[in-house]
Amino acid sequence: MPAPAEGGAPTAEIEAVQAALEAEHAAVYGYGVVGARVTGDRRAAAQQAYDAHRARRDALHRQVVDLGGTPRAAAAAYALPFPVPDAAAAVRLAAELEDRVAAVYADLVRDGGNGRRREAATALRDSAVRAVRWRGSGPAFPGLGERSAPGEPSASPTTGSGTL
Repeated sequence: MPAPAEGGAPTAEIEAVQAALEAEHAAVYGYGVVGARVTGDRRAAAQQAYDAHRARRDALHRQVVDLGGTPRAAAAAYALPFPVPDAAAAVRLAAELEDRVAAVYADLVRDGGNGRRREAATALRDSAVRAVRWRGSGPAFPGLGERSAPGEPSASPTTGSGTL
């Protein structure tokens, strides 16, 4: 078992919650880009996803504090994984955001405590469902990049502040 952090929670759990928080910061930023490029039903879906990611981000912020950690702040801006000049690219970005968030929640399912695992599994499922809605299909094992079919975007999160 990993060594406890100052607040008593295992370091792996705090790091997994911090990673989820960082992924949610990036998703909130990314959905701002998506929402600016889509219209109609897609814009409504982007707004719902934006709101869901903000709520999860805020909950994760509180969890880090409750675990005795200092929540990592959002970057001022994030580098997009590809150019997003139009609605089609924005839809691809939304699916990519959800894939990356799902991957981080898969890690939190592994490293979190019992209650946190349940929340992380729910978040993973919600991201997987949104990714399918954006893309029209999804992997058999959402959140597990190594199980993705060839040619699909990697579900592995990009580490580092300022990167989506």
